[in-house]
Amino acid sequence: MKKLILVRHAKSSWKFNVIDHERPLTDRGVNDSKLIAIALKRSQITPNLVLVSDATRTKQTAALVLSSLNINQDHIVFNHDLYDFEGQLLTKVIKQCDSKINTLMVFCHNHALTHFVNTYGSLKIDHVPTCGVVTINFNIERWSDINIGHTQSTLFPRDLK
Repeated sequence: MKKLILVRHAKSSWKFNVIDHERPLTDRGVNDSKLIAIALKRSQITPNLVLVSDATRTKQTAALVLSSLNINQDHIVFNHDLYDFEGQLLTKVIKQCDSKINTLMVFCHNHALTHFVNTYGSLKIDHVPTCGVVTINFNIERWSDINIGHTQSTLFPRDLK
């Protein structure tokens, strides 16, 4: 059994004169990340590996969320391939994970995330909101064998306000 926890980066700002890859979080994004962190801490998740897109907004979201979880820094890996908006690279990165990893957490971007959860999850979601979390369980032994899994839960900031 494999558990995948997908997290979309929190709300980011367009007001700075930076390239898309370097856009930071807004105040709302910071606050939403903290709300999600509290909820995830209560659920006592323990990922064996955390993969994070190397975009600024995704790294900031991960830092805020992971600060409340007891995650060894050695288990956090930044991956440029997760700076993906269509989904092929996201799927490829997940499928390449070592089979020893049972619980995988991935911080990434939309539309790749929504596409992935609608392709591999059991629950159709029109649009995963910023800082949204979707957890999918797969009855597989190797990540390379991903097929349709069971959407265990969704956690969206609006549900916590």
